[in-house]
Amino acid sequence: LPVAQLVLAAREALGPGRRRRLPAARALQAAGEVLAVAAGLKPALLWDCGAAGPAELRRYLGRLREAGLAPGRLHVLAMGGSLLLLRPGPALGRLRAALRAAVLVDVSGARRGPELCGPAQAPALRRHLAALLGHLRDTEAASDEPVTASEVAAGDWNLCAVAGVLLGYPAVYTFTEGAENCLALTPLRVFTARASCPRIKDGLRVQICSFSVPESLCAELRDVLDAWCHELRDAFGAQRDFVDLCISSEVVSLPAVAL
Repeated sequence: LPVAQLVLAAREALGPGRRRRLPAARALQAAGEVLAVAAGLKPALLWDCGAAGPAELRRYLGRLREAGLAPGRLHVLAMGGSLLLLRPGPALGRLRAALRAAVLVDVSGARRGPELCGPAQAPALRRHLAALLGHLRDTEAASDEPVTASEVAAGDWNLCAVAGVLLGYPAVYTFTEGAENCLALTPLRVFTARASCPRIKDGLRVQICSFSVPESLCAELRDVLDAWCHELRDAFGAQRDFVDLCISSEVVSLPAVAL
């Protein structure tokens, strides 16, 4: 694919209002992350490339489709001030699976440390997930356009947990909204998956996903983490846009963790 075309598409669609134009490297990363969603390597993408709104992001996705980069249906979801890019089908599947058996880690500030909890201990989150499931199901049924957009009224939702489910994290953090969490100086194992994308540019490494789990819970979460790893490798083997998948992990401790 012509690199110049991808960079120009990102700058034209996402650059208005920026004091400095979008760097070419960031534009290529953005295209790679969108392609990872379209290729089925990640169920959703939390958009952090500038201050683009839903209309700008839809325009950008349209340009990528013209370049052959974003086949299939894509949906832009505005939720609590954030934008997520997702494929409706897999997103609905993630939400249904989470309603059956989500793996939750309670990191509320009142706790001495992170603890696993079941869906029954988070009834509010179940309501939020069910509401989002209904919203996306209705949105998908209402239009057959290749790129759609909607906004969900998140209200008092636990956005960290809801976004974690959509992003495909094997375990998601939950805590009392508006309160501190207990992750400061807590050893966290950060898992990161990256792959090369020669379809966009030789040598381009794209981050597929990155998430953390408390190191103290890794043994209890081993089966869940292994299942996530196997699922990613299976998805990787079913596509041809990316090569050289690398899954790494490291332990970090931070003075503060924003969720």
